[in-house]
Amino acid sequence: MIEIPELAAGALAAGTVSAFVLGGGLLKARQRSSRQRDETDSLRSRLVASREELEAAREELDDLTAAFTSEVVHLSGKRMPAAATHAAHPHFQVPGPLQPELGGKELAAGLDAVLDGLRTAVAQERKRVDAAARAGMRGATREIQAGLYRLQDVLRGLQERYDDPELAQTLYALDHENEQSLRRAQVAAVVCGAWVGLARGESYLVEAVTGGQSRLAGYDRVEVHNHLEDGTGLISHAVEPVAIIVAELLDNALRYSSSDTSVGVHLERVHHGVSVTVDDAGVGMSSDERAHAQRMVAGEEPIFLSELGDPPRMGLAAIGQLTRQFDLSVDLSSPSPYGGVRAVLLVRDHLLCRIAPEERRPAAAAPRSTRDTTQEATHALAADEAPVAAAPKPDPDPAPVATPTRPDTPPADGDELPRRRRKVRTDAQAATQSDARPAPSKPRPAAHRSPEEQAAALGALQAATAAAREERPAQQPHDTAGDRPGTSEGNTPDE
Repeated sequence: MIEIPELAAGALAAGTVSAFVLGGGLLKARQRSSRQRDETDSLRSRLVASREELEAAREELDDLTAAFTSEVVHLSGKRMPAAATHAAHPHFQVPGPLQPELGGKELAAGLDAVLDGLRTAVAQERKRVDAAARAGMRGATREIQAGLYRLQDVLRGLQERYDDPELAQTLYALDHENEQSLRRAQVAAVVCGAWVGLARGESYLVEAVTGGQSRLAGYDRVEVHNHLEDGTGLISHAVEPVAIIVAELLDNALRYSSSDTSVGVHLERVHHGVSVTVDDAGVGMSSDERAHAQRMVAGEEPIFLSELGDPPRMGLAAIGQLTRQFDLSVDLSSPSPYGGVRAVLLVRDHLLCRIAPEERRPAAAAPRSTRDTTQEATHALAADEAPVAAAPKPDPDPAPVATPTRPDTPPADGDELPRRRRKVRTDAQAATQSDARPAPSKPRPAAHRSPEEQAAALGALQAATAAAREERPAQQPHDTAGDRPGTSEGNTPDE
């Protein structure tokens, strides 16, 4: 039989073991609870951090949205209109982005791509509109040129039909006015991409220069100095372009210089061809104006009609078109030693040719070359003094007037008259003629006269008018119609 003390000891031992087991469980539970509490606190702190990061991200997104919105508003309100204006006026500045720090991001790259696309679209639209304007103006100038050429034929037919001095002077003045209008229409057509309008044969270079001179008001202020060898000519397709370029350079020189000064033109042989130098004593140009004019005449940049001003100034633009098309060059980079502008036209060797003077003599009005003048004068005198058949004078009453000797006109011998050639008088000579003998009361047609009679009448008229020009008072240099610069054309300069 088990005793009570032994039972008590066993129970006590079992209670002790149970207490230790329960204590260990409680300790483990407390440790587990502590770990869970720490994990909860850590999770709570992470949640707080995440919430703060989320708030910061939300604020950053709001800032980016505001920046994007402001950049888009700035792009549409400022940068795009400025870019469109810059396409027509390169000096106009295009503003940059509001926040330059966005330059390295995709947003800034996308905004710049929008501007690039706008510039491309504007450039294409400008070309399309300018091409349409050129086509319209080209068609209009073609019709105007055709009408002016018909009027020119009518005027020259009247000049050949009637020999009345007063009527001839009026007809020549009208022909000169028509020539100036024709030049303006021709320049406008050239700027619009049309052909020069005339097809000529080979011609002396000096005749192309004087031909351009004769198309201007104030042509008598131009002094041409020919230092070329005899027979220096231009191939056929270069004659009219050279005449147009010389006319525009001289027009600018005459417009920007005083009416009491002269404009010098020098024709010189250079290494690569022939140079035509135009010097004036006018107001000159600043460095910026000279640089702009040089870019225009170089013909390297596209020219838009909208850039030529209002009214359009087409002279330099036409020169640029011709220099590019016909391999000519014009230099305006150096000022004139007389204080104005110096323009140098270079005609290269492949545009030059040789014309035999004995087969085709230059025009009587063309300045003679300064090279070997004695031999040339002897040759010209021998050719010009070839006698022609004597013909009755149309008006035997007035006493014969001796023709004054001039460097470029051989003297007549007695009653012998110079041989008549086609186009012996240029427009420049015709516009300065004055009536030196009494005119008949009514114009007399010359349709039934013989060639000898017509030559005699024309020779007498030339001799009388030449004498009258020499006897005019020095204080009246401009006494004929169409002889003053700026009277037949507007005052709009071409530079």
